[in-house]
Amino acid sequence: MTDTQVTIHRLGHQGDGIAPGPVFVPLTLPGEVVAGAVDGDRMEAPRIVTPSPDRVRAPCAHFRSCGGCSLMHASDGFVAGWKAQVIETALAAHDLTTEIRATATSPARSRRRATLAGRRTKKGALVGFHGRRSDVIVPLTECHVIAPDLFTLIPVLEEIVKLGGSRSATLSFALTLTETGVDCAVSGGKPLDGPLRAALPRFRDRITRLTWGDEPVYAEAVPRLCFGPVAVAPPPGAFLQATAEGEAALRAAVAEGLTGAARIADLFAGCGTFALPLATHAPVHAVEGDESLTAALSQAARHAQGLRPVTTETRDLFRRPLLPEELAKFDGVVIDPPRAGAEAQTRALAEARVPRIAMVSCNPVTFARDAALLTQAGYRLNWVQPVDQFRWSPHVELAASLSLPHLSAN
Repeated sequence: MTDTQVTIHRLGHQGDGIAPGPVFVPLTLPGEVVAGAVDGDRMEAPRIVTPSPDRVRAPCAHFRSCGGCSLMHASDGFVAGWKAQVIETALAAHDLTTEIRATATSPARSRRRATLAGRRTKKGALVGFHGRRSDVIVPLTECHVIAPDLFTLIPVLEEIVKLGGSRSATLSFALTLTETGVDCAVSGGKPLDGPLRAALPRFRDRITRLTWGDEPVYAEAVPRLCFGPVAVAPPPGAFLQATAEGEAALRAAVAEGLTGAARIADLFAGCGTFALPLATHAPVHAVEGDESLTAALSQAARHAQGLRPVTTETRDLFRRPLLPEELAKFDGVVIDPPRAGAEAQTRALAEARVPRIAMVSCNPVTFARDAALLTQAGYRLNWVQPVDQFRWSPHVELAASLSLPHLSAN
């Protein structure tokens, strides 16, 4: 197969360079001239002929093999600007424009939530991230993304793989670094029989709580997270913003977007990331589909000091969105749906004409779709705050402020 030379015009949403054709070329940047063999629509092993001025040396030795990072070859300024541009492009598809603020980027080695893979081998065990476009596990000798307290657990996780893994299956370790230690939820392992249950507590000095599938193994201490001034005990595997810095940026943007709101609804509330800090200023009604998360939020609110009233409701907002008449009693709403967005709930918000809305999203495309529904109903999109918690990845998060035109822009 002969080499082909192409020029990269832009990056796609997955971070690959795109040349005319299209030809998708990983680990490249706009403006670069690259050469290599093209297989179908991909050039998997490009040779850089003319590098971009934004190209930098990746700091991690695993960059080219590990699938955890795809933009480590780009300068921080380029990545921040590109993520803002992804949002701008998504908005433009719906004829929306607004102020897009500077991207709030989390520092290296700050990820407090990560999922690692593990598998038994003839000689022992492998634990790491999956390779780029591969099921092969890349063992890590360094990592510039996850927090050091998680990285140093890898030898412990290898021992767990030897005890509870098989060579025919991959274990998944969902790790969360909490105020009281590491919470670890394991899936894909052998059945939790008597000998395995008896062996696993040996790791209680490194892992605070261990869950195997749906079964608790032990809890040396209750994992604790602090959302503003409130301590929460999350259930195993509970969703958590990936970095403390990213959470703080999103929380500040939400608070700004809801300035002046006297009664707030938090939709897709999780276990209280936004609801509990907001309740220091206004009553909050938190709605979440997962009963274990709602219970954790409710318990935290009951034991907290200095909060305005917090009520909770377990409800599937995809199947049963809050209706306009239910939303009418709120003058502020924060909505943080999964990647699919929340089209039905957004339509109800538009009909209810809630004065202030703070939207949080991990998908600029579905965010733009839902924001367009609101602007078509008369809302103003005041600003968007990009937040980069997944450094060196193509993942983009954001918070945004929308309000009815008679309100001053927040």
